[in-house]
Amino acid sequence: MHPLHDYISKQLAERLKARKVVVWYDARREFASFVTELRGSARTSDEAVPVTVGGMAARLTEYDGSMFELRAVAEPFVCGDAPAECMIVYLPGCERDRHGSVLMELEKAGDCYEPQLKRLARNVLRQRYTDGVIDDMLSPERVSYEDLARASSDTSSTEPPSVLKSIFHSTSGNDGIIASWLASDERDAEIKVKEAIRELVKLVRSKLGLELPEDAASPKLRSITLRYVLAGEFRSDLGSAPPSALDAIPAPKTKDEEAAVRELAHQLRTKFSDGYPAMADRVEAELGLRDVAVPAGTLGSIDTFRFEERVLLAHCGDLVAAKKFDEALDVISGREHSFWLDRDVGRKAQWEACRRMAELGSLGMAVRAAVGKAGGDANAWIDAYATKDGWFRLDQAQRRLEAWVANLDDEPEERPLGVVRGVYEDACRAMADGFTKALVAAKWTVSAFLHQTRIYSEVVSEQPKPVAYFFVDAMRFEMGVELTERLPKSAEVSVRPAVCALPSITPIGMAALQPGASSSFSVTEQTGTLGVRIDDAFLPDLAARKKFAASRVPRLADVALDELLSLQPSKLAKRIEGAQVIIVRSQEIDHAGERGFTFQARQVMDTVIDNLARAIRKLAAAGVEHCVLTADHGHLFFPSDRDESMRIEAPGGDEIDLHRRCWIGRGGATPPGCVRVTASALGYESDLDFVFPFGSGVFKAGGDLAFHHGGPSLQEMIIPVVTVRMKAREAEKSTAGPVTATGLPDAVTNRIFSVTIQLDGRNLSLFSNELVVRPLLVSAGKQVGGVGMAVDGDFDRATGCVKLQAGKRVTVAFLLSDESSPSLRVVIQDPTTDAELYRSPVDIPVRLGV
Repeated sequence: MHPLHDYISKQLAERLKARKVVVWYDARREFASFVTELRGSARTSDEAVPVTVGGMAARLTEYDGSMFELRAVAEPFVCGDAPAECMIVYLPGCERDRHGSVLMELEKAGDCYEPQLKRLARNVLRQRYTDGVIDDMLSPERVSYEDLARASSDTSSTEPPSVLKSIFHSTSGNDGIIASWLASDERDAEIKVKEAIRELVKLVRSKLGLELPEDAASPKLRSITLRYVLAGEFRSDLGSAPPSALDAIPAPKTKDEEAAVRELAHQLRTKFSDGYPAMADRVEAELGLRDVAVPAGTLGSIDTFRFEERVLLAHCGDLVAAKKFDEALDVISGREHSFWLDRDVGRKAQWEACRRMAELGSLGMAVRAAVGKAGGDANAWIDAYATKDGWFRLDQAQRRLEAWVANLDDEPEERPLGVVRGVYEDACRAMADGFTKALVAAKWTVSAFLHQTRIYSEVVSEQPKPVAYFFVDAMRFEMGVELTERLPKSAEVSVRPAVCALPSITPIGMAALQPGASSSFSVTEQTGTLGVRIDDAFLPDLAARKKFAASRVPRLADVALDELLSLQPSKLAKRIEGAQVIIVRSQEIDHAGERGFTFQARQVMDTVIDNLARAIRKLAAAGVEHCVLTADHGHLFFPSDRDESMRIEAPGGDEIDLHRRCWIGRGGATPPGCVRVTASALGYESDLDFVFPFGSGVFKAGGDLAFHHGGPSLQEMIIPVVTVRMKAREAEKSTAGPVTATGLPDAVTNRIFSVTIQLDGRNLSLFSNELVVRPLLVSAGKQVGGVGMAVDGDFDRATGCVKLQAGKRVTVAFLLSDESSPSLRVVIQDPTTDAELYRSPVDIPVRLGV
């Protein structure tokens, strides 16, 4: 037979296999010749004759003027619940009666078939011809089955086989031929030599509805078609009248042509993604679209051109500046997988900054509204701040935004950033003002929450030994919550709020964490020096506190966080050998903030959280299963210096110490906007007075004007108490895991850079088809960066983890947080076990600014 017969037979066979009976209406008698071929000879009787259809045995019965006679012939073969034989009931010249057909029972029980010859033939002819040529072949009204059978034959066609198909022999389908031709001119010479321009013009007209001149060369035709396709997609996606720049570009006339245009543009972006930017940029420039004022709100969901992404980001900034935060988040969510953003980490980072601005603004407005409704109970204020989904999330959103902005090479638009910073400051000011008033009303007593002086006696001393006791200078409550999210899921972790001792400065808070502070604790001065007295010991500084702790805790080890992370496992084990309590000190946050290094402080905060988690895991590997982490105080941290109107003159008098957020001394005058409290009112055996600004005001004193602490705000006073139990185990160092990384830079020249990671086939039987991993940047044993964004992968911003699926590449954008690192390595861990799944083979030098 021939391809057309074989194709129709296959269609019938599939229907017979599914339903056993096919009632076939052929109103135009288009398939009469096929039925003759099927029968094998001329019809000689009214009986049902045996035939073979696509390899299946069946009976064929044909209409010859009487529906009742036809039914009578078919019924013996199809009666019963399961027909014994397959049956084709062929009705040439008959229209189907959908309401009163004599064959209704057969139609319901089987499959009613009403094919069109030209439609079936087109599917067969596509094996040899392009759609433009097929259009010409099918255009005669009375084209017959025999004509189409000859055209489909390898040897008897009246048309030569497609030249374009031979030129684009490795390309599938007509859409694929057009897309390949638009994406590259490498076959232009062959198209010209083989005189395939005419066929190409026909194909474009057939698929897209675009009339092209047959006498033009391939490059000109390509330029015309590319403008038509990209302008057509852009126009169809637009929610308003198209700009006049598109007036000269014809539009598709039918829905099918419009769908073909959109599908072709999609193919160009997905199958020819490397070349698409140049194509789109060329058309954008030719049409002058980047200079056209297109309302951002009318741009659709597809970013055909590069200018759309930039217009929409500016629009999001305007929405944020107008405090329409939820609208901005909707736009941002709709652009998460934009073609342009997936290929440009720098632009994606700008969108991420806008997302964080909108999230901070939205939270700020919600918290500000809740603060306005809060009552006068200080315990209720703390509960609202520290409960799950409490107000602390506002501080977390602010830190994440400021840390992100600090890592950008190009800072976001100033206006929206200024607006959300203002929203945050307004909420903080209201919180500080309301909480201070609540404390005054409660006579500075909060009974429902753990006090800082009881952390050692009620938490640390109750832990099985050995236990690590972390003193993290200036760690806010929200940072403690985030730390718990970055620890392995196999660890037993809890976090609770504690109220720090006033004033919330390092000498006081660190002393309050000492053993014995729960029974004897007073803030006092000795020979003009501020300090804390516990029993008969005066603790004014670190040296005194270290000596005191060593005298109270037998077998005590004391190590700085930086040193712990830098020590080799064997040296760490020796360093803490026999110790029952290991004090781990971290001063990175306060050190950067207090010295006015605002930019570095923003960067270092995220790094400290990750390095604390790293230290806990390292201690667990060394046999220290239990850890308690807390802080001396929190902090207020704004992006810029306090306005002059918020800087308050100090009270004067007998001044012992002065900080931005507290005055300590005797006498003097309480400035407007401040509150004075005696030491005795705070439970101290001392004659000192303390003066604190209301709200977020500061004294005119030394110290940073953006980062400060010492006062009675929730951010300064509410500290985290994190308890961790992580089972001891040997640290896994395997570097032959199931994850691979490509695109590693020769050197890190920007704080944000991308690497592509993938779940490899090797050792995959040990893992599922998907795996959650934690990619890190590590230098000298310390974490110096992590993932900030992911393309084509699920990314958890709280934990820094990415979900990988077998065979699917994910591009991650790393943020380098510690610029002082001379070199680094990319490390990928299993967050559940900390097993190392990948480590880059060599150190990557850091050369920022190169």
